[in-house]
Order: sequence, then C-alpha cells, then structure tokens
Amino acid sequence: MLKIIKHITFSLGLIGLITIGGLAANQSTNFKVTPIAKNVYSIVSPSKGLPTPENKGWNSNVHFVVTGKGVLLFDTGSSEAIGHKIKKAIQSITDQPVRWIINSHSHADHWLGNAAFTDTATEIITSDQAFATMKKHGPGALKFYARITKGTIGSTRLVYPTLQLTQGQKRTFGDVDVELIFAKNGHSPGDILMWLPKQKIIFGGDVLSSDWMPMITGHGNVPNLIKTLQAIAKLNPSIVLTGHGKATTAKSIKRDADLLSSVWKQVKASHKKGKTLDEILSNVSAKLGSKYSVLYQDFVPEIERHVKLMYKLQQ
Repeated sequence: MLKIIKHITFSLGLIGLITIGGLAANQSTNFKVTPIAKNVYSIVSPSKGLPTPENKGWNSNVHFVVTGKGVLLFDTGSSEAIGHKIKKAIQSITDQPVRWIINSHSHADHWLGNAAFTDTATEIITSDQAFATMKKHGPGALKFYARITKGTIGSTRLVYPTLQLTQGQKRTFGDVDVELIFAKNGHSPGDILMWLPKQKIIFGGDVLSSDWMPMITGHGNVPNLIKTLQAIAKLNPSIVLTGHGKATTAKSIKRDADLLSSVWKQVKASHKKGKTLDEILSNVSAKLGSKYSVLYQDFVPEIERHVKLMYKLQQ
C-alpha cells in the first residue's frame, strides 16, 4: 500500500490532493463564473481533494482574462470534458475565443483540459521543467484519473504545451500586460505564477493558498517556496487567485510564508540536535498550534504531513 501511495504522490504529483481528499464534501459540478475584477474571472471548483466519480475529476480552479484580442486562460482543468465545460462557461461571458493558455505546473488536474482548446489556442505556455514532467508522467496520470473516477472523466487526449519557458518574462496578451514569474520549483518542478501589474492580481496555481495549508510536495523545494512567497508578498497584490479554494489577499501569502519559515527552521534546528520525528512534531504543534490552527481549515492533519516531509528533506 505504501508503495502505491508513493508512486501516486511523486509520479503523478498528487500529494496535496491525497492528504486532503476527505475535504471534498461539495460535489457540485456547476461551472459558475465568478467576476474578480474588470475582465478577470474565476471558475472555482467546490471540490478539493482527489478526483472522484462524484466530481468527475473536477477538483481545481481555472481563471481567465478577457483581452481585446482573445481570452488568456490560466490552467484548463483535469480532463478534456472539463475543458469543454470551462469553454462553455467562458462563452457565457464573452464571444472572444481562448487564444492563450498558461499551464501553471505539471500536476494533471491543471492541464489535462488543454485538449478542449486546440481549435482556438495559438499558444499553450509552461516552463521547460513542467513540460518535461508532463511528458514523462502524463500518460500515467491520465490512466490514474480514469481509474479513480471510474471513467467519468470521459476520453481525454494528451495535448502538451507548445511553448516552454526557461525563465520568467513579461508579455502582452491582447491589450493586457502580464509578468510570468518562476517559483523556483517551490511547489513542483517549474511552477509558473502570473502577475497582472496594473490590476495587482496574482494567479498562483498551487504555489498560493487561501483557506488551506500550503501545498508542499516531495518534489518541490520548501526553502524556495518560502522565498517565492516572501517575494510575492512584497508585490502586495490586491487579489490572490489560487489553484484550489476561494480568492484571497496578500495577507494569506504572508501567513503561509511565516508558517512555512517557522516550521522549516524548527525542524532543521531540531534535526541537527538529534531530536526524533515525534519530538519535533510535538514541539512544532505546541508552539504553532494556537496561532495557526484557527487560520487554516486543515491545520491538524496537515501540520503532521508538513513536519514529516520537512524532516525527511533534512536526511
């Protein structure tokens, strides 16, 4: 059983989903468009956790920007069928087609919907590291999603990004200025965030969180995630759009940076002193529980996972 979980966690990049799978209580499949700011919209999944037959694989958010020359879409969902539902929802807002897609990272729930947009998208953009991970694990991820949802995701073609970036850059999509920011592998290899400097809106994928604990993974880089969060907090975004959960503010970014920094320092120092994992977990929970347990819906189960993973990274 442990071997299976390890394979799912590191090969398919689903560690965050597995640990919070029990939180997916609302199984609604209503692809409602939420206005965020002028020409900026979100489609927020009510389900956070593993894809299931009930949610038909829909367990992550997408966001889009309507420009004068087409729609810029940030992530595409976890199946071709979900992608088509996202497309239909976008069409309820604008007649503009989806011209550009940003895949924030390589986890399947954020890019398997690419296939629904091949008729209009001129560019599907991600980082070179995320692209390599997609190519390596995409077929296995698709099989896993089909199996765990009992086929309710339907048939999905694997459509990979057409443009791979090696570093962050500034672009103009239509009439909208955008900055693409690399998270230095904070959550997973090659994470990309999208910043709208004029509107002061940040699109974070799974690098940024709202109601839930930060989504650290075994193939991410915790110190770099902390540095990224600190850097994004300095931008002082007015609106923060996440890969899971509702829209939030810069306050959440600062909260996550402080939490991760505190846990990382405690685990690192305690490990050097030869403390056992149980001792470290007990100390961290005692020191941070009163402050942070009220700030996160999943603090109790997730703090244990965070400490165990950070402890392992000290080895």
